[in-house]
Amino acid sequence: MAKQQFKAESKRLLEMMINSIYSQREVFLRELISNASDAIDKIYYKALTDESLTFDQENYYIKVTPNKENRTLTITDTGIGMTKEELENNLGVIAKSGSLAFKTENELKDGHDIIGQFGVGFYAAFMVADVVTVISRALGSDEAYKWQSEGAEGYTIEPHEKDTVGTEIILQIKENAEEENYDEFLEEYSLKTIIKKYSDFIRYPIKMDVSGQRPKEDSEDELESYVEEQTINSMVPIWRKNKSELTDEDYEKFYQEKHYGFDKPLKHIHISVDGTIRYQSILYIPENMPFDYYSKEYEKGLELYSNGVLIMNKSADLLPDYFSFVKGMVDSEDLSLNISREMLQHDRQLKLIAKNINKKIKNELQSLLKNDREKYETFYKAFGRQLKYGVYSDFGSNKEVLQDLLLFHSSKENKLVSLDEYVSRMPEDQKYIYYASGESIDRIEKLPQTELVSEKGYEILYFTEDIDEFAIKMLMNYKEKEFKSVSSGDLGIESDENEAQTETEKAENKDLFDFMKNVLSSKVKDVRISKRLKSHPVCLTTEGDVTIEMEKILSAMPDNQNVKADKVLEINSNHEVFQSLKNAFESDKDKVTLYTNLLYNQALLIEGLPIQDPVEFTNDMCKVMV
Repeated sequence: MAKQQFKAESKRLLEMMINSIYSQREVFLRELISNASDAIDKIYYKALTDESLTFDQENYYIKVTPNKENRTLTITDTGIGMTKEELENNLGVIAKSGSLAFKTENELKDGHDIIGQFGVGFYAAFMVADVVTVISRALGSDEAYKWQSEGAEGYTIEPHEKDTVGTEIILQIKENAEEENYDEFLEEYSLKTIIKKYSDFIRYPIKMDVSGQRPKEDSEDELESYVEEQTINSMVPIWRKNKSELTDEDYEKFYQEKHYGFDKPLKHIHISVDGTIRYQSILYIPENMPFDYYSKEYEKGLELYSNGVLIMNKSADLLPDYFSFVKGMVDSEDLSLNISREMLQHDRQLKLIAKNINKKIKNELQSLLKNDREKYETFYKAFGRQLKYGVYSDFGSNKEVLQDLLLFHSSKENKLVSLDEYVSRMPEDQKYIYYASGESIDRIEKLPQTELVSEKGYEILYFTEDIDEFAIKMLMNYKEKEFKSVSSGDLGIESDENEAQTETEKAENKDLFDFMKNVLSSKVKDVRISKRLKSHPVCLTTEGDVTIEMEKILSAMPDNQNVKADKVLEINSNHEVFQSLKNAFESDKDKVTLYTNLLYNQALLIEGLPIQDPVEFTNDMCKVMV
């Protein structure tokens, strides 16, 4: 019998496909099972239009049979089978798909989609097999044929005996190599694991003869071995069931089965879309942050299925980074596949699904914020930082999506509040959304810079995370209200009368402040009368975009860029210390220098900034006490 050559371009093409297209060899089983499912689908579809055919679902299945002694793995289906011509055309032409042709010819409608639209998947068998044999008998034919190939050199086709309609694929599994363990494709446990992983939701039973042990009859101590046929796959995926049929426990069980997390999900989102693009999805918002969430090891993404067949464990393109904590899966019949199910074409359909999912997640989080505040705050405690990173990253391009999901601690409410809640209760005369930054709420409450804003009765948002100020700088404003740090130069609060008084004091004490500024040299940009201090003698404020908290954060980073805030030393003109400064300036300039350095170092301590020379500071303290 003469060997026929493949009708593809070259031996190299087949070698490339079986060695390069798939990153994991185990996917060969997924491909062959999907093809078997297609073959049964074709009979089902024909039964819809051919009155002489009946489709009794109990008669249709896929069976996987390993044989360790012969090193063979057989995949059998009761599907439509192939004629000699179909074997020639479908298996003799690399990348030609009988399923695609069948779908095109019959114009399949919704619900009868064919999985294997690109015929490359079959050739994945050569990744694990030295010889691939296909024995097939077509529906309506009394003849069966055997197709056999050892790879790129070609194939043979000859008549063969087969009693039933369907296809049998026999793989002669390769011997183990130095870095390759092919034995796993002959082990019951490994095969069951691969089937559950990739093909659990194929709509027909995938059967295997499974061995086990059980107590012997009439004996409690002795065991006997047995072999029984079991259905390995669950067949009906949870996402294709009606929501009304499912309970919270069902969704939680699926979460655990898929190993999405060890926690209990805070919320599940079940999506079923049947429009321009069709897809089903189950998404979960976890309760706790994964231990590796902010590490390089963490991999975002959703499981991606095409018609119930797993294509990717982590499809990162389905989730934006700011929602990378979301777990779950997406199944669509409309996704375009490129060469194989594993190499997904980032096309319009996928982008549409991603856009819809993104919108759905945001809406669900907003609903949680509105209707179940306690649960939302639990979520926010775990993932609020990620939302803030989302506002800051990509030059603020996502701030409109995320701004209504942000929460900050409030000076008035003494709890977390949203920006919308803050703005909704702002007095009419309040120009800005005020905030204060610090390491903790307790430290912020003691900051001298908060005195004037608090005295006016204005609410202050407390920023305690390193990302907070960076995110707000990117946000710029909310509902046309700008953000203003309590440490910024102009708070927008001073009355005209107070402004005039401040200007008078500034003019009267110009020489004193010039002297103090000279003492501090490059440490501060200016020394001035404070408009905000009430009881405290001194504080530091800033001019420009970089605040003191931002300077501390940037300085602590490994790639310290040495970014400094433009600091201003503000003195409370109503405090006794200021009178001491004025008196000293008239009689003892050295004492003014001493006081100036002390006040500056005190201001640094209040801000949590390091003192440049602690020994000098303690000596200055002693000089005052003598």
